[in-house]
Amino acid sequence: MKQSAQPSVISFSRTILLGVFLSATIPSWAWKGEVKVETPHMQMLLTADEGQDLRMAYFGGKTASLQEIRDAGNDLNFSALPAFGTVDMIHLPAIQVEHTNGDQNLELEVYAYSSADNKSSVVHTVTMKDKLFPFTVRLFYKAYKNVDIIETWTEIEHQEKKAITLKRYDSGHLTIRRGDVWLTHLHGDWASETDVTMEPLTRGMQVIRNSDGARNAHLDAPEVMFSLDGQPDEQHGQTIGAALCWSGNFELRINTTDKNFHHFYAGIDPQAAQYILEPKQVFETPHLALTYSNQGMSGVSRNFHRWARTEGMLHRGMNVGDILLNSWEGLYFDINEERMLQMMDDISKRGGELFVMDDGWFGDKYQRNNDSSTLGDWVVDKKKLPGGLKALVDAAREKGIKFGIWIEPEAVNTKSELFEKHPEWALQTKGRELKLGRGGTQLVLDMTNPQVQDFAFKIVDDLLTQYPEIAYIKWDANASIQNVGSLYLPMAKQTNLYVDYHLGLLKVLKRIRTKYPNVVIQNCASGGGRANYGLLPYFDEFWVSDNTDALQRVFIQWGTSMFFPANAMAAHINHCPYWNTGGRVIPVKFRCDVAMSGRLGIELQPKDMTQEERSQVETCFRDYKELRNVVQTGDLYRLISPYDRKGVAALMYISPSHGGGALFVYKIENYYGQPIPRIRLAGLNPDKTYTLTEKNVRVGKEPCPLSGKQFSGRFLMDVGIEVPLWEDYASRVFEIK
Repeated sequence: MKQSAQPSVISFSRTILLGVFLSATIPSWAWKGEVKVETPHMQMLLTADEGQDLRMAYFGGKTASLQEIRDAGNDLNFSALPAFGTVDMIHLPAIQVEHTNGDQNLELEVYAYSSADNKSSVVHTVTMKDKLFPFTVRLFYKAYKNVDIIETWTEIEHQEKKAITLKRYDSGHLTIRRGDVWLTHLHGDWASETDVTMEPLTRGMQVIRNSDGARNAHLDAPEVMFSLDGQPDEQHGQTIGAALCWSGNFELRINTTDKNFHHFYAGIDPQAAQYILEPKQVFETPHLALTYSNQGMSGVSRNFHRWARTEGMLHRGMNVGDILLNSWEGLYFDINEERMLQMMDDISKRGGELFVMDDGWFGDKYQRNNDSSTLGDWVVDKKKLPGGLKALVDAAREKGIKFGIWIEPEAVNTKSELFEKHPEWALQTKGRELKLGRGGTQLVLDMTNPQVQDFAFKIVDDLLTQYPEIAYIKWDANASIQNVGSLYLPMAKQTNLYVDYHLGLLKVLKRIRTKYPNVVIQNCASGGGRANYGLLPYFDEFWVSDNTDALQRVFIQWGTSMFFPANAMAAHINHCPYWNTGGRVIPVKFRCDVAMSGRLGIELQPKDMTQEERSQVETCFRDYKELRNVVQTGDLYRLISPYDRKGVAALMYISPSHGGGALFVYKIENYYGQPIPRIRLAGLNPDKTYTLTEKNVRVGKEPCPLSGKQFSGRFLMDVGIEVPLWEDYASRVFEIK
């Protein structure tokens, strides 16, 4: 579609020109029409009648018209953004304000509509105004041309005499026809993220929320799926997916009454976050990404993955990540120059491409030997690293690998030079005792404060200015907001803290990305605490979990893959026995195969590996480089879920460009007489012939009998293959050509 030079505008009042309001007078007549928001395979239909707010008539496959919906007897009388004081109180508001005079009602009426045709999307804007107050809400619907995602959000502003209070400000509202509808959502905690919960939607209210303050993907995550045809299925059934693109506190609500619809609301959690909005100030809510597929949950996942690689993760996109060694689980804080050089040498010899020095490298007055001190003092510890960062950067170059480094810019320890100099930079309430986090000394810095924002930017700027060869930054966030107070914000606006913290963080990240667009940055937050689409545009990947136990990672990575692509998921081979799961010992072959299904790395001390482990890791690295493109950028098909308790998990990736793929099969339970399910593949061309080749073959063993055999795509999908899985923790990886 040809790009427009300017947005097209439908005027609803003689006082409107190109969407700019020349008068605050509400027209006596209003728009009668519809908005059709379309992507390649789905659509959303919106409508409004005279004197009404905007109504949502349909969301789903690209098969309906408004006339057909009316003729079928469907109820179109649901507000796209229900407002308090207008909606039937059986339903819930998506927006609620308190005006200057204390009035809490909104009566919104459609006032203007415009659309802007951009290179990759069409943005529809519907403007509504309150019938009494100079209060404006703009609803945006951004439809992508090449991926099946619609983003929706609002802008709120007013011209009342004084500040008003936003009591609720959801990003969007969706109605879903009742029936046998199931909800899938992700729950977990540190070291057990993204556990998958599936349950039927019944009458009443269901709330999914997170109130950590700084991180929002531990406990409950801001993404959900709705299966419209009964119990969720990976390959079949109409399914809706939703992801709130926000890094702070959120609330997702599903309200089901005795009527015919479920009502889904998504937005920032209003608890302790009623936002004080000044006159003429524009408040933009987070974007809510919506998708639909008739190919089940995996179809929804593929939609999100394609959108992520083209729009939602702007820096990695379709690029692939390097194979890296991270020092953390190999050394923890016990860093010195000799060990860093040794680990770089080891990863280089194994075929790795990047070394990342984790926590413990910094501090002058206070040395960083544990998590109780030094955060905020971002200077090299010359006792540990006498040659400084230059010696390490130079060594990495000489060994033919890249160099990366760990930082935690949003935190400070009370035992630090920074806190001694700027105690007011930490979040706190004057007169109240500080609540201390990790190590008994950790506090969160006040990102609402522009001085703190400058400080956080300077940490990265100083590193990359002095050492431009640094190729990778691991940005960590290990603390929740416990001291709910800001010495920077006025007391009358303390409830803005939860929102303004994240807006301040985004300002820092935008500055970093403007100046340093090519450095790879990992988003870590005590593991997967910040796996969300609010921050992913500024990062290249995230650390899925601090738990690298391969068996548990099968489950954690399964849940994560529901919304995030493989090139965003860092998956590392761990050491054994593994302390995080009670000393569990898992064969290195299984550990490698699980890590190969994401962005592959290693998280141990290489010199402590056995000869078998060294040989297997070298084989893994070599074979992964052949599969890396299809794994990290291919279309995902989840085949057998570990949650189905069949003793096996299986997934595969297919390259959209050449049709080749990679298949991963893991045995997660083992007992005598165990029936191993046949593996039926998906996403293949039924009329083509495919060759299976086993990769990362166990050291000292021959490939399995399936390796080298040819099958039609129809046979692989309809009949399937019997994958040999005889031993405890057996696993297989196949290249599909």
